Amino acid sequence: MDVNYDNNEKILTFKLTEEIDHHTTEIIRRRADYEIQRHIPRKAIFDFSSVSFMDSAGIGMIIGRYKLLSMLGGTLEIKNVSPSVERILKMSGILKIINIYSKEE
Repeated sequence: MDVNYDNNEKILTFKLTEEIDHHTTEIIRRRADYEIQRHIPRKAIFDFSSVSFMDSAGIGMIIGRYKLLSMLGGTLEIKNVSPSVERILKMSGILKIINIYSKEE
């Protein structure tokens, strides 16, 4: 996972580079929580452009980061998801609380 912080805009971007399943979510959680608490961004973005697979453990990871950011006054966005990951996000209902953007937006 690559992390980038724009200090001027206070935007923290996580470029996820692996499949998101029960094996990888704990590593992503720890790193994301550390960076969120370190920078306290106004917005965090999960970039899924390199993610081809996500299971239900990924939903829990996203919801947890959403809650942490909300407590700190920030927001979470998701971008560049594959059709299969988008299908999982839609089925979970997560898109009712978190904005998702395509590559064009």
